[in-house]
Amino acid sequence: MKNLYKISLFSLLGMFSYACTDLEEDLNDSFTETKDELNNPGFGESENVNGSIPSDGLGAAFSTIRNGVAWHGSYFSVSEISTDEAVITQKGGDWFDGGIWLNMHKHDFLPTNPGLNGAWNDIYGGVNQCNTLLDTDLDPNSEAQLRVLRAYYFWKLMDLFGNIKTPLTTKEPGNDVAQSTSAETFDLIESEILAVVDDLGRGRAAYGRISQGAAYALLARLYLNAEVYTGTARWQDAIDAADMVINSGVYALDDSYQEGPDGRMVSSVFTPDNVDNIEHILVAPFDEATGGGMNIAQMTLHYPSQLTYDLQQQPWNGYSTLEEFYDSYEDTDMRKEAYFIAGPQTDVNGNPILDVAFDKADEDGPAINYTPEINELAPNGSRQAGARLGKFSFKLGQLPDMDNDFTLLRYADVLLMKAEALGRLNGWGDADALTLVNQVRTRAGVTPYSTMDENSFFAERGREMFQESIRRTDLIRFGRWGNAWWEKNAHSDAYKNIMPIPLDQINASAASDNPLVQNPGY
Repeated sequence: MKNLYKISLFSLLGMFSYACTDLEEDLNDSFTETKDELNNPGFGESENVNGSIPSDGLGAAFSTIRNGVAWHGSYFSVSEISTDEAVITQKGGDWFDGGIWLNMHKHDFLPTNPGLNGAWNDIYGGVNQCNTLLDTDLDPNSEAQLRVLRAYYFWKLMDLFGNIKTPLTTKEPGNDVAQSTSAETFDLIESEILAVVDDLGRGRAAYGRISQGAAYALLARLYLNAEVYTGTARWQDAIDAADMVINSGVYALDDSYQEGPDGRMVSSVFTPDNVDNIEHILVAPFDEATGGGMNIAQMTLHYPSQLTYDLQQQPWNGYSTLEEFYDSYEDTDMRKEAYFIAGPQTDVNGNPILDVAFDKADEDGPAINYTPEINELAPNGSRQAGARLGKFSFKLGQLPDMDNDFTLLRYADVLLMKAEALGRLNGWGDADALTLVNQVRTRAGVTPYSTMDENSFFAERGREMFQESIRRTDLIRFGRWGNAWWEKNAHSDAYKNIMPIPLDQINASAASDNPLVQNPGY
């Protein structure tokens, strides 16, 4: 693994580091004729596509929406690596990191895992920025946007950690309040959104901001998981909230694909130039120059894949997807090509790229071939095994910080949320639910369902929402979180539906009036 933490952005944001072996390599490609280019990897010039962030005084709060959602060691990591769709294998001495990601994969959740502490700090950093601005004089729309943004942060914290603190001001000493249960936080989130939704704009939000569509989409997600959070199902409320988004006429499915620099057809919803896409409801607006922190290319690509995209820094060869999840897509499914990078890899001239430290037992030899099959989780996971995460596609010459806006709430998700709520309320044969799901399947180029049950719906939702940090929440809601999958045993530990509160946070609060109490079972 590359030494990830040379990147100045991470140090500026107080990111923690891991003890990893630095396997930085010279990229030797005996098939490539343009040797002068290899002496200066990253020679390609990146085209920057950017949106105009509003000058509305809310930037300090809204900029925090990027924190942890697409970089290593925070919310994205714990939300993805704990599921059946993504994994970080130990590749000899590389990516062991004290076993923290192996434990996460196997559901051995530890309060000392720095990824959990990173997620806690990143999300609460957003809460604090919202509270700082909310303690000033604001117009109704600005206040409404901040309260919904804070409600979104509280949802992430509640969903991940369960029993959290929900401060509503910075004016309390130490911003210290007692912990709330998930049910109490649920009620607070709901009331906060409903109290201000009428003060939000009804059309598309300004770039990187919040309108009624985001508020209702967040309510739909909240109600869809109400039974998990409170013990009481709210299926009709989920349908009603989703309908507010669908019937607004503001959003639509984007069915366009374009060819990426690696020859794959990629979805326009997730490309580097996906600014203000018609399907986006709420995004983390990344920009390689002014809004960094999206590092998926670095996190997933093998070192020599730098030559495929003329990346300006060498990737870290960490994240891949599980074979069974990859194989859940039909070969005719356009998402299979658009969401994953698999098969033999080449440089920009079409020549094979090589791993000079390849596994001697690898039948492919030094030529990079991303095979869906992974030999083992640890200790010697193959360095080039596993289809790589390519949904948020890459561009030539890009920096370690990507340009793609990361989708937090989008229209296809809303269609599927309504379909699920209809299926649970009326039975999975509900005609309207089937129609909604088939809109998504038709866009993907696969045959529409003629019938549907819980299993087929769950599989379709997984295929569509891959890599958007919602799989953990879905697995829990469908009662499949404890199921066995590759290199992970089955368990029936209900307490693992929420993560342990980071030990660093418990220790830091010990002397306060309201010290944090660890979640039961940990």
